[in-house]
Amino acid sequence: MTSHGFRHMASTLLNESRKFHGDVIERQLAHADRNSIRAVYNTAEYLNERREMMQWWANRLDSLAASDNVVNLKSAGVAS
Repeated sequence: MTSHGFRHMASTLLNESRKFHGDVIERQLAHADRNSIRAVYNTAEYLNERREMMQWWANRLDSLAASDNVVNLKSAGVAS
C-alpha cells in the first residue's frame, strides 16, 4: 500500500458513502481544486465537516477490524 493507494481507497470509500461533500473529502486528502479560478476563491477549510468525516472513518475502520471478514496475513501463511 502506498500513500497514493491509501488516498485512492479513502476517496472512493468516502465518496461512495454519500455522507460527505466532495470538496470536504478532497480538502482532507490535501488535493487542490482542479479549477484554478475556484481554488483561488475557495479557501474554506471545512474543519467541522472534516472532523465528522474522520470520526466516521475511524469508526468504519474499527468496525472492519472487529469483523470476521479481516484476514490476518501472518496467520494465513502469506509471506512478508
